[in-house]
Amino acid sequence: MNIGVKIVNDPVYGFIKFPEPELLDVINHRWFQRLRRIKQMGLADFVYPGAVHTRFAHSLGASHLAGKAMDELRTRGIETSKDEYLATRLAALLHDVGHGPYSHSLEHTLVSLSHESISRLIMKRMNKEMGGVLDTAIQIFSRSYPAKYLHQLVSSQLDVDRMDYLNRDSFYTGVSEGVIGYDRILQMLTVRDNELMVQEKGVQSVEKFIIARRLMYWQVYLHKTVLSTELLLINILKRARELAMAGERVFATPALQHFLAKDITENEFLASDEHLDIFCSMDDSDILASVKVWQQHTDKVLSDLCKMIILRKLYKVIFSSQSLASNLEEKREEIRKGKGLSDEELKYYVFGGTTSNSTYNINDERITIETKSGAVKNITEIDDSMVNQALAKVVHKNYICYAQ
Repeated sequence: MNIGVKIVNDPVYGFIKFPEPELLDVINHRWFQRLRRIKQMGLADFVYPGAVHTRFAHSLGASHLAGKAMDELRTRGIETSKDEYLATRLAALLHDVGHGPYSHSLEHTLVSLSHESISRLIMKRMNKEMGGVLDTAIQIFSRSYPAKYLHQLVSSQLDVDRMDYLNRDSFYTGVSEGVIGYDRILQMLTVRDNELMVQEKGVQSVEKFIIARRLMYWQVYLHKTVLSTELLLINILKRARELAMAGERVFATPALQHFLAKDITENEFLASDEHLDIFCSMDDSDILASVKVWQQHTDKVLSDLCKMIILRKLYKVIFSSQSLASNLEEKREEIRKGKGLSDEELKYYVFGGTTSNSTYNINDERITIETKSGAVKNITEIDDSMVNQALAKVVHKNYICYAQ
């Protein structure tokens, strides 16, 4: 077990402390250290060159904010035991440990499980290795711990995960619209009937948080070039898997080869520790090394796609709130004739889809406000609140991606 206080100089929050030896043991674990090699924002650096920060840094930040939140709650007489305080920090630290290479970009492409499911599996395996130190953290993460508000701190529509990634992603992209008053929100947190809520005088800070998230989604996370790059990488992996499953020789690192050459079901993944061990040995470098080599592959489609991403000759994108069906057919015919492609090959060069942004999901665990009169209301019910039904509406946009 580690001893002493670990101090990290974080560019977003300044010096942050990790005095608990259990936290240091988790941070030093091989599976958590792997997060150093997974970029937080996938391929967003193709648009915002500074966006090369990692899941590792984000996880440290989320754990830091979880501690600050509980410190603020203590000033309101809402006490957490030493075990609960530690467990909540651990749950926040490990909330993203199940992310695979390039984070959300390749989720469900290599394996059928979500990153949340893999995070739970990793936490359980780590817990066995570490003598049960994660028992309470796993309960908080899985929503089974009696103190509901601790889970809400880690995972909800106003959690430390979102607070950190908005702050951190804004910092590294230079997109100031994502800056939020996280410290003000933390100071306004309270708990009633085991539920996390915000005092009414903190409503404006919560509104800014929700609006900042909306702006960051359309300006950064769903930026058309970021979307284009992520869809290109997904298609590269799909084509490589298609060839590998058909018995063709496809170079890959040993860990990536394991998932390219066979279709591992969720049940198989859960039944054998081998798949989790191999998954946890993968990071962004496995994908990048393979993509660089695939530029010379004999399959023209795979070679083309890999050259496109390495040379940044990305898909062109058309975004619209209207139907693009006719535009899609025109592009298909144009590219089919221009490149002489079969129907099977064509789907990698031109395709359409829909993306959406839910700023505030009224059907999810809602953000609750404790009013000055003592009443408890959904934030959409607060007089003059900007978080109304229009802002809570899911916005859908249709898109077409096509190779130049």
